[in-house]
Amino acid sequence: MNLEDKVGQMMMVGFYGLEAPEYILDWLRQGRAGGIILFARNVESPAQLAQLTRSLHEAAKYPLVIGIDQEGGTVARMRQQFSESPGAMALSSAIDGPELAERVSEMLAVEMRALGINWDFAPALDIAYNAANPAVGTRSFGTDSQRVAEMGGAAVRGFQRGGVAACAKHFPGLGNTAIDTHLALPVLDTSVEQLRKNDMQPFRTPIENGIASIMTTHTIFSALDSELPATLSPIIIQRLLREELHFDRVVASDCMEMKAIADHYTPAETATLGALAGLDMILFSHTRELQEAAYEGLLASVKDGRVPMQIVDTANQRIAALKAAYPARPTDLTVIKTPDHLELALKAARAGTVLLSDNGLLPLDKDAALIEFASQLDSGILESGGVSGFAAAVHKHFPNMPTVSLESGGYSPATVAQAKRMAQSVTTLVLATRSAHINPEQLELAQQLLASAKQVVLVCLRNPYDAGVLSGAGTIICTSGDSQPSLEAAAEVLAGVFTPNGKLPVPVAA
Repeated sequence: MNLEDKVGQMMMVGFYGLEAPEYILDWLRQGRAGGIILFARNVESPAQLAQLTRSLHEAAKYPLVIGIDQEGGTVARMRQQFSESPGAMALSSAIDGPELAERVSEMLAVEMRALGINWDFAPALDIAYNAANPAVGTRSFGTDSQRVAEMGGAAVRGFQRGGVAACAKHFPGLGNTAIDTHLALPVLDTSVEQLRKNDMQPFRTPIENGIASIMTTHTIFSALDSELPATLSPIIIQRLLREELHFDRVVASDCMEMKAIADHYTPAETATLGALAGLDMILFSHTRELQEAAYEGLLASVKDGRVPMQIVDTANQRIAALKAAYPARPTDLTVIKTPDHLELALKAARAGTVLLSDNGLLPLDKDAALIEFASQLDSGILESGGVSGFAAAVHKHFPNMPTVSLESGGYSPATVAQAKRMAQSVTTLVLATRSAHINPEQLELAQQLLASAKQVVLVCLRNPYDAGVLSGAGTIICTSGDSQPSLEAAAEVLAGVFTPNGKLPVPVAA
């Protein structure tokens, strides 16, 4: 393999569209990219996705890794025509959480592998320190580092037994910030002692159990390195991850186009510093020009001696080992969204549902109505006159229940007025929120509706922290995520199909 190809093997790139652009296929034929990352923008159906991955694998000069963020729950790129699952916090709420996490992760992996995907950027092992952190939330297994380690270890076993490489993220932990790295560069003053005792603890078990890869965070930890974010820091990658935790497999960056990095470094400098820090796979997920600049910049840095050839060779060895351990397989659509998978996902969602408080309103009586702060994923169907996913799940049990969906991105005055009239008129209001605790407009309107209603069942469809900032609900249900099985489980609770016995892995004062 020549130098140009070796540098290419360290690059993972993404693109827009349901088919691979010709330049992507050319890069793969030339050996200029070692991996492809897919997003929801690349996914339409199982058949389309299988064809896309086949085209990528067939074009590649060398074995290819195709990665995706399929954590389950809030972060899932494959949804309606694939098996959806509860996310990390919901699974951790279940009494038998580790067993379910392992089984659900294997289920997701089986479907990914059958579609030509062999690398999953999951699980997230960040500790849920900060309720205001918009990037963690229900993606976390909780606030207790031992529980996060136990759940994360189970998820890794499931993913890798199902045939895809797992990737624990975001080392050494991004939970203790309210800043989203997509938008800005967080700086944390967490002590080294606390990092070792808490944040790094969940990574130890997966490392000991042979996890294939770890992803770093775009965060500065000033107690360790006051200048460079973890992604670009030799202190954090080499000293902490490699030497202290003895991790000798693939280290991948998060997307280098996030503003935490892109606002401070050029693509060429980013790729160079990343390689010097110890990254094996460098991700540029979106933009062709930035991908080209990163590749050319890293290649130039190797040629002029700034990046030693040994770094490139070692990275290639690790990447080749991952590809050999998790090779692409022929696609098989027969394992997608099977009855067994759907049954397991619903079982897990039921187990992860929490009845935080109960004043006897369940099951609902006939004079009840639903007001929901809708998901952005429902925008299209609502605009065309349909009902949201949660409303559809509720209507299976209460076909005639009146519903109002308040669309994300701005509530129309007419819809708000309708919601307020409904809240005042019905005997029982079912109010479904989605992370109102970090959405001031939603929080204000939700509190107004609560105050005007006779009695309320509050359903926290995303972060359970809504229960701690909204007052006046007698009964509170927390799903810790709004994937389809979690929506169905919440509807079943309203209908009295089952009584939840989950327990939240984060503190919420209802």
